[in-house]
Amino acid sequence: MDYNKLASEDVIKKTVAALEDRGVEVIIVDSAEKALKNIISLIPKGSSIMNGSSTTLRQIGFIDYLKVGNHKWNNLHEAVLAEKDETKQAALRQHSVLSDYYLGSVHALAETGEYLVASNTGSQLPHIAYTSNHLILVISTKKITPTLADAYRRLTEHVVPLEDARMQEAYGFGTQLNKILVVNGENSSSGRKIVMILVKENLGY
Repeated sequence: MDYNKLASEDVIKKTVAALEDRGVEVIIVDSAEKALKNIISLIPKGSSIMNGSSTTLRQIGFIDYLKVGNHKWNNLHEAVLAEKDETKQAALRQHSVLSDYYLGSVHALAETGEYLVASNTGSQLPHIAYTSNHLILVISTKKITPTLADAYRRLTEHVVPLEDARMQEAYGFGTQLNKILVVNGENSSSGRKIVMILVKENLGY
C-alpha cells in the first residue's frame, strides 16, 4: 500500500462527514502555509499552548513561528525546554497537560472517523484524551485509511519504522510502540473543541 498517496476528493468528503458526526470541526486547506495561517487565527491572545513532537507541525512552519516569538500566547513547551533543573522541568511538564490549546497530529485517520495517536512515553496523550479543552490537529490527507484496521496497519507498517529510523539517527536508540490512543468521539457534555485541519499536501509520516 502507498502510504504517501493523498486521499481523493471523494474520500476526503466521506471522512469529513464521519468526523463531523463525531463532533469534530474540520478545515480543509491545500497547503502547509494555509494550515499555519488557520492555526494562528484559531488561538486567542493570552491562551496557554502546548505542542507535541510533530514532523507535520515543523513542516508547516509552526515550530519556527513559535521560535520567532511574535505570537501572543503562553508557550508552555518553551518553558519546559528552558528549565534545566530536572525536578522543576518535570513539574512544568506535568502542569503543561492543562494547556488551553494542544497542537499536534495523528498517525492515522479512518474514513469512518476514528483516529490513532501512538506514543513511546505517552506524554502527549493526556492532552488529546482529556485535559486540553481545545485540540488543533494538523493532518495530511495521505494519513486517511479506509478502516480502523487499516489505520493500525499504517501505524505499524509505515509510521513506526520511520520514527524508529529517525530516533536511531538522532539519539542512537529507537522508539517503542508502547501506547496507542484510539479516539472514537467526544462526549458532547465535555465542552471540548476539536479542530482538524486536513491538508492536501504530503506532510509528516
